[in-house]
Amino acid sequence: MRKVMPGNENVARAAIAAGCRFFAGYPITPSSELAATMSALLPKAGGTFIQMEDEIASMAAVIGASIAGKKVMTATSGPGFSLKQEHIGLACMMEIPVVIVNVMRGGPSTGLPTHPSQGDVMQARWGTHGDHSIIALTPSLPNEIYTETIRAFNLAEQYRSPVILLLDEILAHTYEVVDVPESGGYETANRKLPPKGLDRLDFYTYNRNVGDPPILPNFFMGYNFHFESLTHDEMGFPTTDPKKVDLLVKLREAKIEKNKEKIWENDIRMVENADVVVFAYGSVARSGIQAVEKARKDGIKAGLFRPITLWPFPDKPLREAVGNKKVIVAEMNTGLIKREVERALRRDVGGIFKANGTPITPEEILGRIKEEK
Repeated sequence: MRKVMPGNENVARAAIAAGCRFFAGYPITPSSELAATMSALLPKAGGTFIQMEDEIASMAAVIGASIAGKKVMTATSGPGFSLKQEHIGLACMMEIPVVIVNVMRGGPSTGLPTHPSQGDVMQARWGTHGDHSIIALTPSLPNEIYTETIRAFNLAEQYRSPVILLLDEILAHTYEVVDVPESGGYETANRKLPPKGLDRLDFYTYNRNVGDPPILPNFFMGYNFHFESLTHDEMGFPTTDPKKVDLLVKLREAKIEKNKEKIWENDIRMVENADVVVFAYGSVARSGIQAVEKARKDGIKAGLFRPITLWPFPDKPLREAVGNKKVIVAEMNTGLIKREVERALRRDVGGIFKANGTPITPEEILGRIKEEK
C-alpha cells in the first residue's frame, strides 16, 4: 500500500505494526504530531495512549508498561530528551526494552523549536551517566523510516535495551510517499521469557553468558523478582561487591558490543572506486546522495557512506569501506560525529557543518567535494 504522510505519522504507523501497544509522552515541537497520531490510532489497535505531565514521567510510564510485557514507545525533542536521560539510564541498568524517538531541533535549552538540527547525536550515546552501551538508529528515506522503526522495536526486544530513533525536523514534517508493507511483510521480534513455573531458587534474574541479554520475566508471570536502579547482583539485589559490579558492567556492554555485526546497517554507494567519500546521516544524507550523483556526472569519483545505525558506531565497516580515501563529513551541528569518523579512521578528515537551523544543501556538499578532488 502506498500512502502519503509525514515522518512523524510514518513512525507512529510503523510502531503499531511492530506491536507497540503503549505510548506515553508529552507534546513538544517538532515531535508532537507523532503523539497525536498515536493517540488516534493506538486505541483502535487495542493499545493505550497516555499524555503524561512531563517527559520524565513519560519515560517512567513506558518503563513500567514494558516490565508488564508491552512493547512501548515515547517521543520527544531537544529539552525533552534531556529530561528523559535519568530514566533512560534506569532502563539501561534494569535492561528494559523501550523505544525513544528524538526528533532533533536546534539547542541548547529551548533553542530552535521549528528548525532542524543533528545536535543530539552525542547525547544519544552519552546522555545518561555511567558505563553502558546504547543502540541509536538514523533513517534518512521515507520507506526506511518505516522499516527502521520496526527494527528499533526488534532490537529493543532482542537485546533488552533502550533503542533511540533519531529523526530531525525535516524528516518529521516532510510529506512523502511511503510504501507501507502488508501485515506479515516484515519480521517482528519478541523478548525471550523464562518458562512459567520454574522454581524460583533455580532462577537468577540477571544470570547469563557474556554477550547475551538477560531472560527476564514480565510482571504477572508468577515470579518473585527484583528490578533495581542500584548496581545489582545476578538476582537483582543491590551490591557494591567490586567483582559483581565489574561483571554487571561487562555483561551490560557485551550484549551490544559483541553483537555489533548484527546491529550495524550502512548504506554504502560508489565508494569502491571513489577518490572522495561523503559521510552523512539523517536528512543531510539526502543532500549527500544528490551531491555524489552530481559529482559523478561532472566526472568526479565521489562516493557516500551513510550510517543507518549510528550507535554502536560503525568504525570497522567505515575503515574497510573507506581506507585511505579523502572523507568529507556533513552534519547539522559543529562537527560532532566528525570526531568519531576521525577516531575510526585514525586521521583527520574534512567537513561541512551547520548549526544555524538551515539544512545543508547538495550544492554546498558538491562544492566541498570539488575542493577535495
